[in-house]
Amino acid sequence: MAALSDKLADAYQNARPRYPIDWFTKLAARTGQHKSAWDVGTGNGQAAIGVSFFHLVPKLAEYFEKVTATDINEAQLKRAVKHERISYHHTPTTMSEDQMVALVGGDNSVDLIVAAQAVHYFDLAPFYNVAKRVLRKEGGLIAVFVYNDIIISPEVDSIMKRLVDSTFPFRTPVMNLAFDGYKTLPFPFESIGMGSEGKPIMLDIPHKLSLKGFIGFLRSWQPAMKAKERGVELVTEDLISKFEDAWGDDDDVKDIFYKAHMIVGKLSASDIERHRKRFDTNCVVTTLKDHNNSAVIASVTAAAFAGVAAYCAYSARKNS
Repeated sequence: MAALSDKLADAYQNARPRYPIDWFTKLAARTGQHKSAWDVGTGNGQAAIGVSFFHLVPKLAEYFEKVTATDINEAQLKRAVKHERISYHHTPTTMSEDQMVALVGGDNSVDLIVAAQAVHYFDLAPFYNVAKRVLRKEGGLIAVFVYNDIIISPEVDSIMKRLVDSTFPFRTPVMNLAFDGYKTLPFPFESIGMGSEGKPIMLDIPHKLSLKGFIGFLRSWQPAMKAKERGVELVTEDLISKFEDAWGDDDDVKDIFYKAHMIVGKLSASDIERHRKRFDTNCVVTTLKDHNNSAVIASVTAAAFAGVAAYCAYSARKNS
């Protein structure tokens, strides 16, 4: 996502919906452990807050004790909601794969990866490489979701449709991934029955929206910003006047909903096998015997990440 100005970052934060807590409840119920989650492309931290707030739900009190939230956009991170379970990190595109893996927690360390309204902006090949490395091999999940439409009222929706149609000349292939509801998004993970590559599940996000919030949504909307970069103002004062007339009372806060699309997956057996072979290559196991004949030392010769070290130690014990 292009870096937003401070003013537009404020508009973005005020206009976007919060993701329903039941989404994360369902995801947590399918993960094997609840120690670590990674919200990648966190923006202002909406999904990070979602995955960290499990301590408010009695039966989920121990879920996702640590949430690592990352983004390339510093303006957004400055507005992220602080929480004791969340650590926010600026991750410029110059970071290497190994640096990203280490930052998130190491190989085989993350129980849930969430990319909310974000993955279509990523360089997918390196992101998926990192995801497959850090995702816990047993019980780890990755979830990507996007909302691509807003339903307000027949009067407002008809004007919005004309605005959406006017963005066609300015859309990039990245934007079209979102407009298509991730139906064309590559997603090299095994389905768990919550969508799959080419077949995302459809969901609604209920939200309350004021006219001011709606105008903020339009002005921070990526297609409109892209058009403006090319010298075309799509969100004109005339258009805003039409929306105001269709809205009715300026002070009216409407119950609206966003149309969302989600895909959830896990590592395939072949991915896990490739990961195991990579770990085996990186481990040089030396068995030493102490006076109890039980000490084992595993040295990691490639990357000294916690996940690799843990695997090597396990392998050493298993083979001793």
